[in-house]
This record gives sequence, structure tokens and C-alpha cells, in this order.
Amino acid sequence: MADLFAAEPEARAGDSPLADRLRPKSLDEVIGQQHLLGPGGTLRRMIASGRLGSLILWGPPGTGKTTVARLLADQVGYRFKQISAVFSGVADLKKVFEEARFERLSGHRTLLFVDEIHRFNRAQQDGFLPVMEDGTVVLVGATTENPSFELNAALLSRSQVLRFDPLGPEELELMAQRAEAAMGKPLPLDAEARAALYELADGDGRAMLGLVEEVFAATKPGEVLDKAGLLTVVQRRAPIYDKKQDGHYNLISALHKTVRGSDPDAALYYLARMLVAGEDPLFLARRMIRMASEDIGMADPQALPLAIAARDAYEMLGSPEGELALAELAVYLATAPKSNSIEVAFNEAMALARTSGSPMPPMTILNAPTKMMKGQGYGSGYIYDHDTPEGFSGQEYFPEKIGRQNFYRPVERGFEREISKRLDYWTKLRAKKAEGDE
Repeated sequence: MADLFAAEPEARAGDSPLADRLRPKSLDEVIGQQHLLGPGGTLRRMIASGRLGSLILWGPPGTGKTTVARLLADQVGYRFKQISAVFSGVADLKKVFEEARFERLSGHRTLLFVDEIHRFNRAQQDGFLPVMEDGTVVLVGATTENPSFELNAALLSRSQVLRFDPLGPEELELMAQRAEAAMGKPLPLDAEARAALYELADGDGRAMLGLVEEVFAATKPGEVLDKAGLLTVVQRRAPIYDKKQDGHYNLISALHKTVRGSDPDAALYYLARMLVAGEDPLFLARRMIRMASEDIGMADPQALPLAIAARDAYEMLGSPEGELALAELAVYLATAPKSNSIEVAFNEAMALARTSGSPMPPMTILNAPTKMMKGQGYGSGYIYDHDTPEGFSGQEYFPEKIGRQNFYRPVERGFEREISKRLDYWTKLRAKKAEGDE
């Protein structure tokens, strides 16, 4: 039954958000994603073949995933059906599958678009497999999270993952121009404010159009806002970040690699990004303690105690005072000499320990607390290193079955340069003492 009180379609269209009014009517109108939609792009090749395979569209919000899915269906003549994993359950899926089977009997193929597909649990994701395999539906899932972590391997193996990139300033400018044409007037911003608007959008086209609407609604006729004026009338968007998902892993990876790459400025930037987004500062402290061991090690033995001290300082002071200690640590680690010799040596030692069985250490270095053990040779021939002129006995400490190993190979950087000299000296001295014993 018709709603007698519903607005006319034209009225509803005029009241709809700007992002909805500017939604592209064809793939040629889509802004961005040229690696997919440009000449020779993945989706263009699919369209040219006349058939679509199942797809996973992965990218941040407001990059066109839903729009592209709808237009793909139109382009190849498929029936478009959309559901959201947030609001749909097993019963909803069964209903959609039955509809798709009925339509297929009529010769109509269905493109099933599943928004936020990562929100379906593993069992629900498995439910898509039969209808994908028998051709009942072509599945196009959209997700803001890394599919490698959030989707079943079986589902991924039957789909092609397409990455959607955030929109750049040039693409946001094109979108702004379309908005100006739709509104019939220029955006009341000076050049600096216009650039600031694109920064606030943070690559999200839908958010940018929402900001544009706010600006038009908040300005008087003839008024032009500068950057400061813009920030008084629009809401600053929170950074795209989820402490348990992709943004979290991407940024901590960036922080670790900038420290390893000896770039203190980039390290401070990613540290600040995570703190601004609400990351737990103690998580950052723990990761930087790991960096001190993994990437600096004995090249600067002070890195580890300083990392622990920065953690303790933050625990004592809290935010924001304690954050400065974390910033100091990030700069110290980034500017310290680098060596992963300890990590390499330890991994090699662990590998040998797992595969070498349980050989006894040499009898010379075993304790002999009883007369019986002394009689069996425990501790026999042990040389107390401090009793030698060099403070070095040169004895062999590895089990005879294994023989001498060389795990730790210091680099010629930082304090390890000095360690390398010591090891070279001891190697020569060990060889000399071995010759003397012969």
C-alpha cells in the first residue's frame, strides 16, 4: 500500500545528501581507482569479457566500493542485490539465495553485494561457498579490513581481491567541482581553506561531500572562509584507526621500520599518529623495547635499558607528560647504530637446540659435587679462566657431538666494532693455546 504522506520523488531527491545526489551513473563518472577502472584496469578487462567473477573490494570508507559494485552489475546486465553483514543473519542469507536461484531459472544472474563482509563470522562466510560454486550468485564483498585476517581462506580462494585507494587531493578537487556545479555556486573557501578541506576529508570522498554541505550551510551570501574560519564551522574527522585491526598493524609496522631505517622524523610522525588515534602508550613502549633488542642490540647496549626507563617514565607520569619520554626513546632508537646480530645468533642457536638432541656438555665444565662424580671425570681438566695471564683459558665448551659453532657475528657499527676486536683476539688466542696443547 502506498504511503499517502510520503514526499514526492522529486522532493525526496532534493532533500537527499549531496553524496547521494552526486553518485556516479556510470563507471566513467567514478572518480579515482584508475588502476581498476582506467584503460587496461582489472575491472575494465572483466567487463570486456562480459562475465564477472566473485570479488572482494578492500579499501577505506568513501572510496567508491558500493558505487562500483552497483555499476558493475548494470554494466554486465546482472541483477543487483545488496545486504549488510551488520544487519543480516542466516535467515536473510537463505532468502537472498532462494531469490537468486529463482531468478537464475528465468535467465537472470544475481550480483550479491555484501557490505562489511568481514563482520560475518567464519561459519556464515562458509555459507556463501555453495552458491558461489554453483553460480547462483556472483559475490562482491566490501571490507575496510585486511581480507587476509578477516575472511576465510576458502572464500578468498574463490574471489579476487581488489584494493581501493584513498582519494588524493586532485581527485577530491574534481569531486568538489562537481559539488559546485550541483549547488550552482562556488565553494566559499579561499585556496588555503580549500586545501585544508581536502586534508580533513582524509581520502574519503563521501566525507568530503558531507563537509562541503556543512560549509555551504554555514556561510552567508558573499562570505569566503579562510582556514581558521573553515575549522570553526566543520567537524574535524577522527583519524581512521582501529586499535585491533588493519590501521593498528600498518602504523606500528611503519614505526618499527622507520626506527630500523634510522629516520627519527618519520619515527616521531608515526608515534604521534598512533598516540593521536588513541593507541595505548604502553603498547608503543613495549614495541620499542623490542626494537631496542631486535634492531640495535649490542651495537648500542644502552638502548635496551633506556627503552625500559622510558616505559617506566610513562607509567610514572602518564599522559601527556610521559609521552615525551616515548618521543625521546623513538629518536634515540632511530639515531642509534643498528645491528640484528643478536637476533640472528639467537635464532641460529634455537634452531640447533631444537634439532641437536641432548648431547652432554664437555666433562671439563660439569660440576662434581660428589666423590663419585669426581671419580667419573666430572670437572676434570677444567681451567679457571681468571687463573690464566690473559683471563682466557681457550677451552672448548660445546658438546663434542656438535663441535664449535659461530652464531654471533658482530657488525662493524657502534659498540659491536669493539666486540668484534675482542672476539678476533680470543679466536687467535684459542688457536694458539690449542697448538700449545698438541
